[in-house]
Amino acid sequence: MESIRDRVAIIGMGCTRFGERWDMGVEDLLVEAAYEAFEDAGIQPSDIQAAWLGTVFSGITALTMSPLGLQYIPMTRVENMCATGSEALRGASYAVASGACDIALAIGVEKLKDSGQTGVKGPAIVGDNADGSSGIGSGFSAPASFAYLGTRYFHQYGLDPDHGKHLLARIAVKNHHNGNLNPKAHFHKELTVEQVVNAPIVAWPLGLYDCCGVSDGAAAAVVVRADMAKQFRKDPIFVKGLAISVGARQGVMRQDYDYVHVEENVRASRMVYEQAGIIDPRQEISLAEVHDCFTTHELVLYEDLGFSPRGKAGEDIEAGTFELNGDLPVNTDGGLKCFGHPLGASGLRMMYEIYKQLQGLAGPRQVKNPRLGLAHNLGGNAGMGIASCVILGNEKE
Repeated sequence: MESIRDRVAIIGMGCTRFGERWDMGVEDLLVEAAYEAFEDAGIQPSDIQAAWLGTVFSGITALTMSPLGLQYIPMTRVENMCATGSEALRGASYAVASGACDIALAIGVEKLKDSGQTGVKGPAIVGDNADGSSGIGSGFSAPASFAYLGTRYFHQYGLDPDHGKHLLARIAVKNHHNGNLNPKAHFHKELTVEQVVNAPIVAWPLGLYDCCGVSDGAAAAVVVRADMAKQFRKDPIFVKGLAISVGARQGVMRQDYDYVHVEENVRASRMVYEQAGIIDPRQEISLAEVHDCFTTHELVLYEDLGFSPRGKAGEDIEAGTFELNGDLPVNTDGGLKCFGHPLGASGLRMMYEIYKQLQGLAGPRQVKNPRLGLAHNLGGNAGMGIASCVILGNEKE
């Protein structure tokens, strides 16, 4: 299978402020993100030859993009749960790489805060039936599903529960520290380990501050053929790999699922590393944006993505490995936990941070001399998910 490596480049990106955007509708968010991306790329809407929209709840066809002024071109709406924004980028990138078009737009949006619902109902997202049930028995909430990762991880690796809660709290504290440096983040509040540990329990071991919130927001990327990227800007960012792995719900259907890893994460990361030519991700990846819907998932992701050996992520947390000034900074913009989580936009928001970091334009969050960045999403729940991994780089090899 031929790799997409260095065949496509991102020349412009845009991202709205995430949060409770009562002042803006879906169309407003789309326009804000898209026109920042157009300005960043130095192009006009009329230059876009094809477009992909990612959204879960905020539009049912590509007509949702009509406020962008993209006239009579191919436009497609895609949805893959929380991996939806990444799916939009994948569609745009494959079209450019194939030669179907030279300049494409990927954009993701979600307007959740005035939907009348609180949170995101897991069975309604993954359900097969009209009533929203999964067809494989009674559903369970997202916090309950990801809580299993924590309780089982503590048991599997002999962690005292209090120590395990402390490790999870350090993840939340890290992400809030990073997000507090980001003017576009939903939340601007530093946390302490004590606050996280002592917060009201949602689904043990997950407390209130171990869980991400849902947000309104949009993010966009303009992608072009790599060989024409420097016609638009001197510092384009190159796509090194794109991978999506979808399981068959093996985790929730099998009695032997271990709940200390997510197989879709492992498979997607292996695919993207092969595409990008990465042998040792811990040493070769400069920074990562990962799907920290819950702190337990970020803990497991350190190992699923090959950043930490199995059972050793706690040692890296305590060593500060994944902090802003650590060896491998993770969620430098605050992650889902602090930046927020508008489902269809989150994957492209992660790419926006990687893009700015690789260009050296991340301000007080800037990491030193980044070369490769990884963005990861997981749609669904532990044991029944859709994992996406994208690797971007600032040099064409």
